Amino acid sequence: MANTGIFATTTEVSRKAGANASATSNTEAYINDFMTQVESEINAATRYNWSDAYTGLDADVKGILKAVSSNLAAIYVINYDLSGFTSRVEAEDMINVLRDAALRGISILRDIKTQTFINGA
Repeated sequence: MANTGIFATTTEVSRKAGANASATSNTEAYINDFMTQVESEINAATRYNWSDAYTGLDADVKGILKAVSSNLAAIYVINYDLSGFTSRVEAEDMINVLRDAALRGISILRDIKTQTFINGA
């Protein structure tokens, strides 16, 4: 099976999910499913179809999309099974850090001035 996500790879998501992530959810099949979901969420939240425009985007924009999507997908990987982490608090802290970074990125992408800047880049 190959990566089917547009914005980020399985490896990028796995790195963010961490060493203690579930061996079941931290696989290409699960991550491909999570990536499909988060890419749609990003497009809907920002009211712009980044998936369709992806090939023509500037490297900086692709970097933001990669960061946001891998953060959100890693949350799904972690949340699938918390039992591998040293404590529930460890998993929750990781989720909170990833969530904060994802929300920051979505905020940047949602801003119309940023979209105008991006489309002109």
